[in-house]
Amino acid sequence: MRSVLRAAGARVAPGGSDDAPWRSVARSAGAKLLVLGVSGLVSIVSIRLVLGHYGVEAYAQYGLLVSIAALLPFADLGMGAAVLNSVAGSADPARDEHVRRTLVGVFRVIALSGSLLVAVGVVVTVAGGWPALLGDGLRPGSGPAAALTCLVLFCLTLPLAVGQRILTALGRNHVRVLVQGLASPLFATTVGVLVLTGARAGGYLAAFSYAGGALTAALGSVLAFRSLPGLAGRVLHDVWRVRSVRGAPVLGVAGPWLVLTLALPVAMQTDRLLLSHLSTPTELAEYGLGFSLFSLLSQTVTAAGVALWPVFARARSAGRVRSPARMAVAFGAGAALAALVLVLLLPWVVPVVSGGAVRLDGWLTGAFAALVVVQAANYPLGMYMTDAAGLRFQILPVLVMVPLNLGLSWWLTLHVGAGGPVAGSAVAVALCQFAPGVFFVRRDLRRRAAAGVSAA
Repeated sequence: MRSVLRAAGARVAPGGSDDAPWRSVARSAGAKLLVLGVSGLVSIVSIRLVLGHYGVEAYAQYGLLVSIAALLPFADLGMGAAVLNSVAGSADPARDEHVRRTLVGVFRVIALSGSLLVAVGVVVTVAGGWPALLGDGLRPGSGPAAALTCLVLFCLTLPLAVGQRILTALGRNHVRVLVQGLASPLFATTVGVLVLTGARAGGYLAAFSYAGGALTAALGSVLAFRSLPGLAGRVLHDVWRVRSVRGAPVLGVAGPWLVLTLALPVAMQTDRLLLSHLSTPTELAEYGLGFSLFSLLSQTVTAAGVALWPVFARARSAGRVRSPARMAVAFGAGAALAALVLVLLLPWVVPVVSGGAVRLDGWLTGAFAALVVVQAANYPLGMYMTDAAGLRFQILPVLVMVPLNLGLSWWLTLHVGAGGPVAGSAVAVALCQFAPGVFFVRRDLRRRAAAGVSAA
């Protein structure tokens, strides 16, 4: 493929010709591993403090309310994609008119979305609907007020999180990862202070977690806009001038990205639900332990992969053709090596972590390893397909993946147990994301190479 592009005379920016993208990937992966290590140790302290001083019910409500954010992946309406593409594709984002107008439009949309969510939360609180929405894990006394507080803090974090997208777009994704990693130590410190002072705040622990997230998002915005002198002031000045200052169109990218962020969780996060209905509590526990261990790899892959988004956005803006092929091979090979090491360590790790109460069979470990590898190989392809055309192309395969993954996981769960839904997800990702991604990338590279020849 690369030789064809060179022969065609296109300006090719090969995946491995310069080491800047690889440095960004390595920094992001290293930062994520550091954050995971620190967060894991800090979380142990936090959990013990909460359980020891506030009890199991408070900890259960904390976990329930923290999950509100995961239930609202659509809250920013896909605006993060518009921010990443506009900033990364600009030669001088601090003075770029398109970047300024894009951010103006993004902040307006996020403000509207957050305001509507808060209004819905107030209505639910007044109507007494939180117990019906969140279930028995919500404590009767503090639960509804704590839920509304968490929702308000989450909505306040949405505009602040724009700065984290800007950091990624500027090639400083590792800074974003490190800043986000401060949330866990902040929460642990807060819990420690509450315990030492004897504060009766067990029902509002999740609110302190959301507040920590808001603080880290604010810090990310400060760091991002300091790199773009004057831009924050101009954007904030224009956001309120709705009639005289129009924001740039953002739905071409944000719309497809929103659909993907809604469909992918449905396709990929039904495993526990299937096991709960079709399997035994023991196999559900096995899945939970396997997920916890292999998520260390998947989270690292995600952090490293996102660093490639601005790489391809800048290449598109500069009219260069950068193939993700070698990056996909490198990501897949690196993930395979890491998964192999983890699988070899499991006979020693699992008894220590579970106290001998849970075992992981070959189907489960093999399926998790395969899922990590195929997701890693797909990441560079997905980051290449972050323009409007690429995002639109992904919608149909991802929508097909939802019923395919559900049906295949259902069948495999009945036959192989805990590893069934994981194997189903691995097959679904390979068929509905990786394979279509290879097709789109090859076609797009040929098209752009031909366009480069015509222009010459």
